Amino acid sequence: MSDPIIRMTDIEKHFGSVIALAGVTVEFHPGECHCLLGDNGAGKSTFIKTMSGVHKATAGTIEFEGKAMNFADPRDAIAAGIATVYQDLAMIPLMSVSRNFFMGNEPIKKIAGISLFDHELANEVTMSEMSKMGINLRGPDQAVGTLSGGERQTVAIARAVHFGAKVLILDEPTSALGVRQTANVLATVDKVRKQGIAVVFITHNVRHAMAVGDRFTVLNRGKTFGTAVRGEITPEQLQDMMAGGEELATLEGSLGGTV
Repeated sequence: MSDPIIRMTDIEKHFGSVIALAGVTVEFHPGECHCLLGDNGAGKSTFIKTMSGVHKATAGTIEFEGKAMNFADPRDAIAAGIATVYQDLAMIPLMSVSRNFFMGNEPIKKIAGISLFDHELANEVTMSEMSKMGINLRGPDQAVGTLSGGERQTVAIARAVHFGAKVLILDEPTSALGVRQTANVLATVDKVRKQGIAVVFITHNVRHAMAVGDRFTVLNRGKTFGTAVRGEITPEQLQDMMAGGEELATLEGSLGGTV
């Protein structure tokens, strides 16, 4: 087994009197898809924002590539190779795929001493990278808004990988997608994992997690129930842990077995 690229130990995050994370310990390994599951309010968003430099942990330690991680802000995390793809994707629908792909990292060429956007290089790279992910665009000038939700997710993932992601955090990438689009995104996740990148897959959908996950960690009220490896846990057990098995059992008993 490879050494973890990120090791988070006893992480706590407090917002005043609110305890969002209450001692979370988890590791993420290169070339693996680690699924972080939990219901709404479990602490998933706070956890990934703490990992990606948005929040500072109140207590605990975070190590990245064996060294203490002290990112001042998300830009430091991105520069180190920790990329996050959020649900909103931060794309401009009316702009082309290639312009969205290189937004903030535009390739430049100089003509008569004037710096200009290198359309030819951007288009070539965009088509190549999207093809690697199994998406065949009509052309690089195709507007992002004309793509399906799954294809837009793939653009965002391919962009992160192209610009050097070592850890790719995916925030509920399949939550608003249909069956076919979900299958495409899960296939993309599998391709990324096979490139040796650590994938952190945030989801509340057990079926999607089981399809691509190598490890599974359940968050519940800011705490974890530990981490299980593929083959060690069933979908039913994961679902039960997410929902709070004891609470459901108590409720079921009080309602006469109707839950």
